[in-house]
Amino acid sequence: MIKHIVFFGLADNAEGKTKAENAQIIKTDLENLIHFIPEIKKIEVGINYPNVPKTNYDIALYSEFDNFEAVDIYQEHPEHKKVASYIGKVRVSRAAVDYEV
Repeated sequence: MIKHIVFFGLADNAEGKTKAENAQIIKTDLENLIHFIPEIKKIEVGINYPNVPKTNYDIALYSEFDNFEAVDIYQEHPEHKKVASYIGKVRVSRAAVDYEV
């Protein structure tokens, strides 16, 4: 099993929306990918609690796949690319880890 974990830092305002609005859009859009991409075995998106001191990211994505090939399919899927395009417009930072268990 592959665990794919990504963190996003968001701009305070982008695409005419607040950070909180964009975080909710991203959460909804990412979690909906499970309906389009069968390779996703589990997906969960958490929004950082507002105004927590000393945190670096606003969103955490946790997802599981059977293997790295499934991760590649997910990354290249048109529905994922749509979500990733929006995230690219509103994020200021990103960190990711993929590991096998």
